[in-house]
Amino acid sequence: MGNKNKTISFRVNEDAFEALQDIAAERDISLSAVFRDYVDQLVDHDGQIAVVPEADLESNAGKGDDGHSFPPTVEVPKRFIREHERLELEADHLREQLDEYKAYVNELQDRLEEEEDEVLLLDELDDDEDRYQLR
Repeated sequence: MGNKNKTISFRVNEDAFEALQDIAAERDISLSAVFRDYVDQLVDHDGQIAVVPEADLESNAGKGDDGHSFPPTVEVPKRFIREHERLELEADHLREQLDEYKAYVNELQDRLEEEEDEVLLLDELDDDEDRYQLR
């Protein structure tokens, strides 16, 4: 079965709503995206999300209840970073090629529109076909 999106609806007081709008504006995302991000984090961590004020975080020397540092950090191997950079460069190259192909298609369409009223003789088409046949 497909993974269908569901709508969740609830009410918050006006002050909380304005604070959420400020958060969304600060992050340059929609209010819905704020909630989706929170729900995604909640699901990813099996409901084990705790909101901790920065002052408390600093006073605990960055240690969570389980003794791990917070926010969590992950070391990424250099080969992974290099591969990621290589893939980004390849994606940029493919985007450039796609733009070139799109420009070429647009040029061909423009030429086709310009030549729309031109009369083509079937004999000339046969000559062109013979010229391009593989031998």
